[in-house]
Amino acid sequence: MFVEIGSYDAKTKLPELLREVQGGRRYRITLRGKPVADLVPTGDAHPDDRRAAIAAMRNFPKVRGLDPATVGDWIREGRR
Repeated sequence: MFVEIGSYDAKTKLPELLREVQGGRRYRITLRGKPVADLVPTGDAHPDDRRAAIAAMRNFPKVRGLDPATVGDWIREGRR
């Protein structure tokens, strides 16, 4: 998921944004409210970082007992 930030704020906070991108955060830079660029981590992440991310996803708690109609509503709500 991207955090939107205006181009002026991105320019003035670039060192801070880069540190956060190193930690995995993603930014979408906008100009007058329109997306123009994405600031994302490079694809050359260390293999241990990828393994840790995979392990964290596998350990994510499973949700059981939900009504499929409710899940469908949530999905449609996110696509607006």
